[in-house]
Amino acid sequence: MSSNSISEAIILSYSRSRFGGKINPSLLDLKHLIYLDLSYNDFGGIPIPKFLGSMGSLRYLNLSDAGFVGLIPHQLGNLSNLHYLNLGDNDLYVKNLQWLSGLPLLQHLDLSYANLSQASDWLQENKLPSLSELRLSQCYLSGFIPPPIPSSINFSSLTTLDLSWDGFENTSILFWVFGLHNLVSLDLSYNQFQGSIPVHLQNLTSLRHLDLSGNAFNSSIPNWLYSFSHLEFLNLRDNSLQGRISSGIGNLTSTISIDLSSNELEGKVPRSFGNLCKLREIILSSNKWGQQILEIFESLSGCVSNGLEILDLYNAQLSGQLTDELGQFKNLVILSLGNNSISGPIPWSIGNLSSLRSLNLETNQINGTLPPSFGHLSKLESLYIYSNMLEGVVSEVHFTNLTRLTLLYASKNRLTLKVILGSWNLGPKFPSWLCSQKQLLILDISNTGIIDAFTYLNISHNQIYGEIPHIPLILSYFSIIDVSSNHFEGPLPCISSNLSFLDLSNNSLSGSIFHFLCYKMKEPKNMEFLNLGKNLLSGNISNCWMKWQRLAALNLGNNNFSGSIPASIGSLINLRSLHLSNNSFSGKFPSLLKNCKYFIPLWIGHSLSRLMILSLRFNNFHGQIPEELCALTSLQILDLSHNKLFGSIPKCLNNFITMARNNNSNYPIYVFSCTHDEARKGTSSTAVVSLRLQLVVFKGKALEYSTTLQLVKIVDLSNNNLSGEIPEEVTRLKGLQSLNFSFNILTGRIPEKIGDLGSVESIDFSSNQLYGQIPQSMSSLTFLSHLNLSNNNLTGKIPSSTQLQSLDASNFFGNKLCGPPLIDNCTIKDVQPNTEKKECKAFSGVDVDWFYVSMALGFVVGFWVVWGPLLLNKQWRFLYFQFLDHLGYKVTGLVAQTW
Repeated sequence: MSSNSISEAIILSYSRSRFGGKINPSLLDLKHLIYLDLSYNDFGGIPIPKFLGSMGSLRYLNLSDAGFVGLIPHQLGNLSNLHYLNLGDNDLYVKNLQWLSGLPLLQHLDLSYANLSQASDWLQENKLPSLSELRLSQCYLSGFIPPPIPSSINFSSLTTLDLSWDGFENTSILFWVFGLHNLVSLDLSYNQFQGSIPVHLQNLTSLRHLDLSGNAFNSSIPNWLYSFSHLEFLNLRDNSLQGRISSGIGNLTSTISIDLSSNELEGKVPRSFGNLCKLREIILSSNKWGQQILEIFESLSGCVSNGLEILDLYNAQLSGQLTDELGQFKNLVILSLGNNSISGPIPWSIGNLSSLRSLNLETNQINGTLPPSFGHLSKLESLYIYSNMLEGVVSEVHFTNLTRLTLLYASKNRLTLKVILGSWNLGPKFPSWLCSQKQLLILDISNTGIIDAFTYLNISHNQIYGEIPHIPLILSYFSIIDVSSNHFEGPLPCISSNLSFLDLSNNSLSGSIFHFLCYKMKEPKNMEFLNLGKNLLSGNISNCWMKWQRLAALNLGNNNFSGSIPASIGSLINLRSLHLSNNSFSGKFPSLLKNCKYFIPLWIGHSLSRLMILSLRFNNFHGQIPEELCALTSLQILDLSHNKLFGSIPKCLNNFITMARNNNSNYPIYVFSCTHDEARKGTSSTAVVSLRLQLVVFKGKALEYSTTLQLVKIVDLSNNNLSGEIPEEVTRLKGLQSLNFSFNILTGRIPEKIGDLGSVESIDFSSNQLYGQIPQSMSSLTFLSHLNLSNNNLTGKIPSSTQLQSLDASNFFGNKLCGPPLIDNCTIKDVQPNTEKKECKAFSGVDVDWFYVSMALGFVVGFWVVWGPLLLNKQWRFLYFQFLDHLGYKVTGLVAQTW
């Protein structure tokens, strides 16, 4: 059995073996029980039983990721013998943590994902002298400012501290952390720290694991960091670090993993890397090295090459040719060199990489043929060589020994496939790389040991027409069906409850959704991804969502649905992506979604969401924009345009961490997926979600994005009734590319720091009631190519810059502005003359505008010319009304004849 089959069997077995229901109090009869582990079950949203606090012999209690919800019972503080407590990965909250003081022997505490925002004084109230491991990831600690730690609080035993994803902004809040001199592991990843890496970290000389990834540090790597000779894991990825890597990195002789990816580092990879004999992982992707690939191979030719397992230089601005030096990395498991400018042929020495499991050479300029030595890579599982200039024949020589290959992407080359797969050992599953052979005409896979079943049907992007029949029996053989982008019409079909992915989008399906949604309501649905967008479906959305609780992504956009959103849609607790745009929904903003723990978690005060796209445009939602939306820190597209929302724009928009970063995310976007593929860059075994097309409005145009969707960051609140001022906080979204507040009733001035939006390409504030001058800082927006400030009350001179003066003058109309690109020049005092309007001084200095005078005179003359004779001559009046009566009779008769 293959490793993939084993993994699938384990996952299936695990999902079927999870406990649920209520926990029986009969557990109290186990009076001598010291170890209780209920983790990774599904107790369906029940609270943690209070009676667990009466199991006084317990030393180990693990309730993590078990579906518990609500207040953590203070009765757990009675477990005075407890050494290990893990409540992480649930939907829990506390009012205080004083009960922890009853656990003096506690060594391990994990409260990750619990809401601790109301327990900011626990450092003063609790004594945990034995605590060695503390994990508080995603605990809403951003507003937590710890007071001076009393001398009675002893953290000298603490060796592991996790404060990741807590929304911290200022590193000064962590001074108490910098005093924990015995820390071995510190995780501060994915907060909002800015500026330089704090120098106080150098006091933590015992550190072996340091994770500062996912922040906004924008300095160079400090030299003192290279003195951490005991450091084993260093992760600085996904920041804005600049400059070069110092040769001092060669002092990190104990380091096993270095991740500096997704920064703005440049220069050359130092040769001192080659002396790090214990190094197993080098991840330097998405930087600006601008180096020859041969130079990097030479820099790594020392003892590091003997044990190196991961080398990731994806999107690193590399050039040059691959050479035989590649063969020195004999223990490489993952090699990622994709999205560079590497040229030349693939060297024969690639066959020496006998441990290689993932190879990514995509999107380069590699030419020549695929060397026969490829056939020596017997452990290869995924291969990405698409979008190159490879040519020649690919035959059995290349594939005979590749029995573990599951992913093959080789499109956009000039390769010719000539293989006979009969009698190969391909089973027990169909190899997934066969799916990429779009021009395969003949396939012989006889006697290959396949015992699989068809689970995937994809007939999308054709011109198939007619109705989709109700054939649940046949459809039950498939778990994935994609018939999108065809010409199917008629009603929605009934489907099997076993289906996990269904894409019927971009067809002409019509009618109600009732029979589709409510079919076999007693059966729970396995559906995780449902796309019905871009059809002609109409009517209300039926209230039958209770059995669809596994849904992670739902698209009903671009249809003709109406009415309010049904309450049962709030039962979709796993929902991560929701698209309802371009319909005619009405009612208040859908706060009923508060139960969706991945959607707007702060409405129930629970874990942070992974939602990246929220699109509710073109509906009739009314009410205010809830500030709880700001809890969606991963959000990078927020589109609430064309609704009836009112009130002010929330000031907490700066909480959108992803939009606040200049660098692009490498993480998957939860939109619509068919399969969970291995990471494309080959740097992780973590599953990612492949992308489907998403419609966004950018620079005033509706555009579709697919694989580049993670690069798009947009806020669109246009065409509503929003009032108040544009919040200054919006200028902190430095990674934002498009900002649209047009067609509202916003007042006040444009924020002075608008120039801080250094990545913005499009701004639209048109048709509001903004006043004052255009901020001078707007002239520094070097990427700005679309700006519309028309129809406001702005005054003064348009700031000088290449971008602003190159825009069309219509983008400034309807204001009292002057200067290029407008034809009105400004005087020294910024007075705007008008060369087209003739005015004169008269009546003691009063300005007379003859256009308005002539308009008034014309109205008076026209009125008396038409109505004057009728008022003065009685006979004319009779004739006129007789004419109207006669005309009315003729029209009435004509209508009667027509009917």
